[in-house]
Amino acid sequence: MFAIELTGHGIREWGTATGIVAAAVGITLFIDPPLVVKLSILIPLGILLLAVYAFFRSPSRSLPKDWTEDQMISPADGVISSIESHERHPDLDAPGIVIRIFLSVLDVHVNRWPCHGEVTLNRHVPGKHHDARSDRCHMENEHNLVMLRRSDQKMVGVRQIAGLIARRIVCPVSIADQAEAGQIYGMIKFGSSTELILPDPELVGVQVEVGQRVRGGETVLATLPMNEKTAG
Repeated sequence: MFAIELTGHGIREWGTATGIVAAAVGITLFIDPPLVVKLSILIPLGILLLAVYAFFRSPSRSLPKDWTEDQMISPADGVISSIESHERHPDLDAPGIVIRIFLSVLDVHVNRWPCHGEVTLNRHVPGKHHDARSDRCHMENEHNLVMLRRSDQKMVGVRQIAGLIARRIVCPVSIADQAEAGQIYGMIKFGSSTELILPDPELVGVQVEVGQRVRGGETVLATLPMNEKTAG
């Protein structure tokens, strides 16, 4: 049986669309116009509703069977748009690596935790709405940053970035929340970018390349070895 699992983060949008389409179908059937007119109304409405459902879909995902805590899982579906090394990343106040993922309107838009950890920061920053493919997007656009502290005390960041069409970032998490790798924590509505921010560039082993398609909750983007002395 065909079924689409929908995210609760979009219940306002897909719930409203469902109600409008249901009302339109009811009115159309009640009026009972000629078949051609009826189909010209019902078919576009059906396509529109399926498009809304497709955007807010939230498919089940599982971590790789051999996953270990030093493997950083993709926080989003999409295509790797850039991999950057920073001598001093402002969100880490230390050297870091940023792996950026571009999400088109056709991609799944829920965001997932890249690793286990404790939420230490959830900061929303207003900004502009450049196209998500623009070089100015990650510097000037509205975004939301969450920082996680792993059990070995290393800090990992995930940044949701709004785009030209994406105008709403959803991130209902609180300080001290416990993140579990691969679990959904939020979404960006209608096209966007997501960044994975990692410390200790000399220890990071990037596992993807620019242009590669990745799946949130499944694809390993990089490895960041656990510090055994402080882990656990």
